[in-house]
Amino acid sequence: MNRFRDTCLMLLLSGTAVAHAHAHAFVDHTEPPVGHNVKQMPREVQIWFTEPIEPARCSIKVFDVTGKQIDKKDVHADAKNKRLLHVSLLPLAPGVYKVVWQVVSLDTHATKGDFTFQFVR
Repeated sequence: MNRFRDTCLMLLLSGTAVAHAHAHAFVDHTEPPVGHNVKQMPREVQIWFTEPIEPARCSIKVFDVTGKQIDKKDVHADAKNKRLLHVSLLPLAPGVYKVVWQVVSLDTHATKGDFTFQFVR
C-alpha cells in the first residue's frame, strides 16, 4: 500500500512541477525574426511571448555593435494582445543588432534573454 501511495504522491508532485514550469513567459516569436538578415529597415522590434506579461515590469533594449542603445526607449505592450511587447527603433545603418529583453509574466515569474538580427541592404 505504501508503494501505491508513494507512486501517487510522486505523480502529483511531478505534475505540479510541470504546471509551474509553464507559467514563465518565454519568447514565442519575434519581428525581426531571431538571427535573420532583414533587407528592409525595421521600424520597431516586436516580441510575442508564450504567456501574458506585466508591461510595467518589462523591457526591450536594442544595441548596435558598439554597444550604443538605438531604440527609442518607448517599450509598450500591445493593446489587443497581452503577450506582445514593442519598442520603436531609431533609423538603422546596415549591421548586426542585439535585442535584450526582460519580462515578468502576470503570475510574477521573471525571464530574460537576448537575440540578434542583421539589417542588410
